[in-house]
Amino acid sequence: MTARAAGKKPAPSGYARVSWWLFIPTLLPVVVLSVWPLLQGVYLGFTDYTLGAQSRKFIWFGNFAKMSSDRQFWSSFQIGAVWTVTVTAGVIVLGMGLALLLNARLPGQAVARVLVLIPWAIPPVIKGMIWRLIYHPSSGFLNGFLVSVGILKSPIDWLGSFTWALPAVIVVGIWTGLPQATVVLLAGLQTIPEDLHEAASLDGASSWQQLRHVTLPLMMPVILAVSALEFMWNFNSFGLVYTLTEGGPAGTTRLPMLFAYEEAFRYGNIAYASALGLAIVLIIGLALLYSVRSQFLSATKAAA
Repeated sequence: MTARAAGKKPAPSGYARVSWWLFIPTLLPVVVLSVWPLLQGVYLGFTDYTLGAQSRKFIWFGNFAKMSSDRQFWSSFQIGAVWTVTVTAGVIVLGMGLALLLNARLPGQAVARVLVLIPWAIPPVIKGMIWRLIYHPSSGFLNGFLVSVGILKSPIDWLGSFTWALPAVIVVGIWTGLPQATVVLLAGLQTIPEDLHEAASLDGASSWQQLRHVTLPLMMPVILAVSALEFMWNFNSFGLVYTLTEGGPAGTTRLPMLFAYEEAFRYGNIAYASALGLAIVLIIGLALLYSVRSQFLSATKAAA
């Protein structure tokens, strides 16, 4: 009688035992470079450690209490919320429009798909340098064009203006996130059976009615998934905005991650910065849970 027939768990074969030992060299760098720093950050978030200090004291939730009354944190949180919601909404709306155009049977689709992907291939730092040149107050393309066509009477310092700095970086954020969203939404559109649109057309539905009653309901799970990813990436954004404005002028573009970076490496408040990082992870986790719940309810409603 075999072990399976007797209801016993079969002993691992020699090959299985060797494969586990071979897996350790791959797992070890992940633990050392990812899991250990994460655990260290969680621990530091509950201490009073500052850069260069010889000792540290466990203060429980002291950093989180400080965070609740820190006006600069709440200011960066509000700026991050405006940035995240606006960029995510812009990316989804424009990405959906572009995906619909790329999914239509129009000439030059292959070239258009390559052009859409170009921003995706450029590193964030290079993107920031390109847009700094475009936004340059005296020699930038944007000011030159707007002044030449008469929209502006004089150039604007887009990235140095209290009024225009945040909208300027939001435009760059939308441009940066557009390729990923467009590709995923286009893949979702191509899974919708063409028969549904043909049947709706035979019933006399206009293009707008087909979009509203056929395309968008079937695309909702994909839209929710892309929205959740965009929310996570945008709320966690750092490199692009740092390259463009370094959080200025006067903190008008200081996102939560930039605020945590300044606390850690400009002021040496490592423990407080770790607590800020934990708060950001918690917010992103809650948003992802909400997205998963929404997708589950959407799938349940569709199956009913």
